[in-house]
Amino acid sequence: MCGIVAAIACHDVLTTLIEGLQRLEYRGYDSAGVAVLAEGGQLNRVREVGKVAVLEAALATQPTSGKLGIAHTRWATHGQPNQRNAHPHLSGERLAVVHNGIIENHEQLRSQLIEKGYTFTSETDTEVVAHLIAHEFARTGELTAAVQATLKQLEGAYALAVIHADQPDTLVGARKGSPLVVGLSAEGYYLGSDPLALLPVTRQFHYLKEGDVVTLTSAGVYIRDINGALVTRENHYFEHDDGATGKAGYRHFMLKEIHEQPKAIADTLSGLLAEGRVRVDALGPGAETLLDAVKQVHIVACGTSYHAGQVARYWLEELAGIPCQVEVASEYRYRHVVVPSGTLFLTLSQSGETADTLAALRFAQARRGINGQPAYLGTFTICNVASSSLVRESDLCLLTRAGPEIGVASTKAFTTQLAALMVITLALRQLQRGESAEEARIVAGLKALPETLTQALKLSDDIAELAKAFVDRQHTLFLGRGKQYPIAMEGALKLKEISYIHAEAYAAGELKHGPLALIDEDMPIVAVAPNCELIDKLKSNLQEVRARGGELFIFADPEVNLTESDGVHLMTLPACCVQLAPILYTLPLQLLSYHVAVLKGTDVDQPRNLAKSVTVE
Repeated sequence: MCGIVAAIACHDVLTTLIEGLQRLEYRGYDSAGVAVLAEGGQLNRVREVGKVAVLEAALATQPTSGKLGIAHTRWATHGQPNQRNAHPHLSGERLAVVHNGIIENHEQLRSQLIEKGYTFTSETDTEVVAHLIAHEFARTGELTAAVQATLKQLEGAYALAVIHADQPDTLVGARKGSPLVVGLSAEGYYLGSDPLALLPVTRQFHYLKEGDVVTLTSAGVYIRDINGALVTRENHYFEHDDGATGKAGYRHFMLKEIHEQPKAIADTLSGLLAEGRVRVDALGPGAETLLDAVKQVHIVACGTSYHAGQVARYWLEELAGIPCQVEVASEYRYRHVVVPSGTLFLTLSQSGETADTLAALRFAQARRGINGQPAYLGTFTICNVASSSLVRESDLCLLTRAGPEIGVASTKAFTTQLAALMVITLALRQLQRGESAEEARIVAGLKALPETLTQALKLSDDIAELAKAFVDRQHTLFLGRGKQYPIAMEGALKLKEISYIHAEAYAAGELKHGPLALIDEDMPIVAVAPNCELIDKLKSNLQEVRARGGELFIFADPEVNLTESDGVHLMTLPACCVQLAPILYTLPLQLLSYHVAVLKGTDVDQPRNLAKSVTVE
């Protein structure tokens, strides 16, 4: 949510700032702006409502240049998307700030600053930060000291980039609860809320830790920790080539990422499977000891990742015989969760910076049992970003090697999470129950899964034809049973995210407990029907729908005895290991949502009101 790019270099930085914003636009696209310190010492700011292209057009008529600058693309939190609320925010004509996150005590601070004579021109919490830093700069005369003094007064989350015309060779950044990276090159130093923003100028990064304040000058980079002590942070090199962030000939990022799923899952599983079993040693040092002691699992996640956790609950209880509880991360900290002895705390996140999930991890780590020992046996995360906070702060991690995911609606991040969750499930089963033919069968299914998914993707044109039936509908119902119920939930989420059609998911057996009242000829019903133990019950549920005039769209296994008829549309998927069917049946639902959105003309990759990485609570 929101994107920051900032630079101090030996050349004009405007092109770097604009290109960086374009690469971060998936994080927010309500408005965008830049502030550049010109050669004459003037701070030039340009802000526009809308996408980065609008800002770029404005800069063509209001040219500016300089070797120091900050830029921002916004996802609105405080104040409507308009020009006066767009970043950067100024204090006077000398200081500019861009900010990701939320300052929770901004109202109190605003009142104090008004009493001191400061005038506010926006509704944002960020303008409070700008005036506070300006106030502290007037007292200290030094920008880093002013930022450090300001941070002590802030409550909430932030990533900041700050410049001041009186210190033309200084760029200051800070982070708490919102990601910020430092980019390094021979031509300059950079800040970004995601390394993707800076790939045109560097592949070398420092990832700032919680509480870090960084000062970038032409002479070097100086990082201070939460206590103000100078520290060094490890060098990281971006592992993906720059083509990973392009569309590669596809119309949308989402379509590209849907088609990347076979490779992404193959990459995720690489090195984890051998001779019909999971290589537990590949899960990291101490994994075998930790997992062998697990008696229960708590999974905590948000959105799409929460749906992956719901599927894993079925797997863990059925295959490993381990009780599992799945929590929405935004609710976890606000209820009294009972933590039985031997419970593993497992988080799921694409970015590894999801604010609610990260806060839940820290809350869980701080919990203590009656004996004063940690309440949880240990913490484990499944994540797509090796350098993220969740990975760094968890005891163990399993990386999903999905590569960058730009489309706001998650696709390959979800299915690679499912693949990783099955690996953990099998590892627990293997350690606690011993190896078996059942485990070997599922491992074989995992190895075959990329090819199975490739075959399923060939149905895209046929699904595009089905999508025509949804374009003029206002509502859609998704049905699934057992471990397919969370897949129905994920399908409904995708449809509403990018097509703006209201969609809901139900466990099919719950139809007669209320949802049947919604069924009529205007309500399309989407069902997933793998050849599992619940297929006969699902068929009965579908008959209930058809008897009431509902139009059915069914994605089914070839062995399921269903036929097309008036009002019943059948799409046959490749045969698949039944335990892995949730992964396979996700793909046609993604394609359905995509094709509906294309036909409706919505912005597939950047749906209204949403942003990719949710780094505010």
